[in-house]
Amino acid sequence: MRGTPQQIIDKYNQLARDAQLSNDRVAAENFQQHAEHYLRLLSEAQREMEARREEQERQNRERQAERDRERAERQEREAAARQSDPAEAPQPDVMDFSPEAAAPESGLVETPESQDAAPAAEAPAKKEKAPRRPRTRKPKAAPEAAEDAPTGNGDAPEAAE
Repeated sequence: MRGTPQQIIDKYNQLARDAQLSNDRVAAENFQQHAEHYLRLLSEAQREMEARREEQERQNRERQAERDRERAERQEREAAARQSDPAEAPQPDVMDFSPEAAAPESGLVETPESQDAAPAAEAPAKKEKAPRRPRTRKPKAAPEAAEDAPTGNGDAPEAAE
């Protein structure tokens, strides 16, 4: 017999019908038993395939759950690393120790009217900076002095022609 289990079952059932039509009860019963045998084999194979498929699905779910756990752990580690990284930590405010900052703030906004009303003694005097003078450069050495210096090769300097 060749073919899929379902084709074999169909063939034996057809042979059983043909035998029954020819009034051969023994052959009909034999073919029906063969069809039933292959039907049992087919159903067992289908149960095994279903069990195998369910096992694979379960393993896939377990693997996916493991990947999800690993991803969550990795994200937690990265978050912890960011929190322990000083560059990522909240930075303190910069303190200004200049004399202007030393005065207590009243919380009010400075307006031109309040500046006119303030006495001159309270207003800090601004110092004006003197304009900068350009830097003077040191004069270069005279070229004659360079000719008088020895060349370092032991020869005397030649006179200019």
